[in-house]
Amino acid sequence: MSIWTRGGAEPEKAQAVARPNMYAVVMHNDDFMTMDFVIDLLVKVFNKSSQQARALTMQVHRQGSGVAGIYTYDLAVSKRLQAERFAEENAFPLRLSVEIS
Repeated sequence: MSIWTRGGAEPEKAQAVARPNMYAVVMHNDDFMTMDFVIDLLVKVFNKSSQQARALTMQVHRQGSGVAGIYTYDLAVSKRLQAERFAEENAFPLRLSVEIS
């Protein structure tokens, strides 16, 4: 006799847990921030390697925007706020948006 069938009770069936929606933190181009600053921000806030940060910086410069990272909603908003605070502390404007991925 199994411990699960003792007394006639069946174990509760595990319910499938839905994956959370993911959100992209999108960086928008401007004419004020230096490329060096953007690279530094991407390394420090979004944990990009120097090479990844340079490539993304060029993409944003050429195409007008680029995805800095994809996260759950709370983490995406937190990363956006961290980046905005970092930019403000360095007297740079920064346009980021959080969009469903």
